Amino acid sequence: MKLAWILWLAHVLPQPAADSLCLSTTVYLEARDQSVRGQEAVAEVALRRLDSGLYGQNLCEVVTARRQFAPSLVSPNTNLANPRAWAMAVDVALDSERNWALPPGQRHEIVPGASHFAATAIASPSWRNAYQVATIGDHTFYRVQNLKPHKS
Repeated sequence: MKLAWILWLAHVLPQPAADSLCLSTTVYLEARDQSVRGQEAVAEVALRRLDSGLYGQNLCEVVTARRQFAPSLVSPNTNLANPRAWAMAVDVALDSERNWALPPGQRHEIVPGASHFAATAIASPSWRNAYQVATIGDHTFYRVQNLKPHKS
């Protein structure tokens, strides 16, 4: 299944299905070769950014914001060709959304306060000297910004 098709589908699906699809796609593209914990950490960063209201009003806007996550960085012709990894990414995304729906004090946070992450072996972002929250697998998680939940 091609990324372009998934992103089109996310535009026509109702919420919250669209957000779950966008988060699953991001987990797959960013961390399909990482541990479940690493995949959960990637999802947590996206969910934290959504809460802040600074990156978009829904998860699809957050993960497709220009140059922020893989859905906006890789070719739309990218083929999501590993069904086993896709199924795991969907499970991780749905579990992460359920966890993040809990009150803040009851959530299980893997990378508390992390607003960004990078695979430093292949990327050297300008904010790489920010506070490092954790390294899980190939990703280092950073607190570049102190993201606070947006007041509705």
